[in-house]
Amino acid sequence: MSAGGTDAAFGGGRPPILESGWRWLPLAVGVVAADQLSKGWIERAFALYDSVPVLPVLDITRLHNPGAAFSFLAGAGGWQRWAFTALALGVSVAILVWLRGVPARSQLALAAGLALILGGAIGNVLDRIEHGFVVDFIHVHWGRAYFPAFNVADAAITVGAGLLLLDALLEWRRERSVR
Repeated sequence: MSAGGTDAAFGGGRPPILESGWRWLPLAVGVVAADQLSKGWIERAFALYDSVPVLPVLDITRLHNPGAAFSFLAGAGGWQRWAFTALALGVSVAILVWLRGVPARSQLALAAGLALILGGAIGNVLDRIEHGFVVDFIHVHWGRAYFPAFNVADAAITVGAGLLLLDALLEWRRERSVR
């Protein structure tokens, strides 16, 4: 460790491990746990396509998605299972490396956003490895217009992406006010 308290072995710019974005890894673990527990319950309680209205705009419906977001490449013949798994694992490793360099306290939105995306990516990877598809069950609609179903992992990825955008906006405003 250098005198400034950073890890000199990695270019000197990284915060100590306990002050890095790795402090947010329990959030990623919590997302994975909540995602897998909710999907497990859906698999035990619902047959494929079973649906229960919860609110006038929300149903719980068990669906299987062999593709990516919005069922992208769902009918591609099976190769997409491993391609999306490899992509998500690669992104997860990149996020772990990125989080290691993030000061957890001063870049709260960035660290939390990355942890949410990491947890969501791993939650969906576990489904792809186990089943060959992702279990979706949150089905929002307006009248007869149904939006693509999603799950806890997808929600975490979406909120995480929003936090990354918020962090970028805040950084832009900070840089602009310094000029």
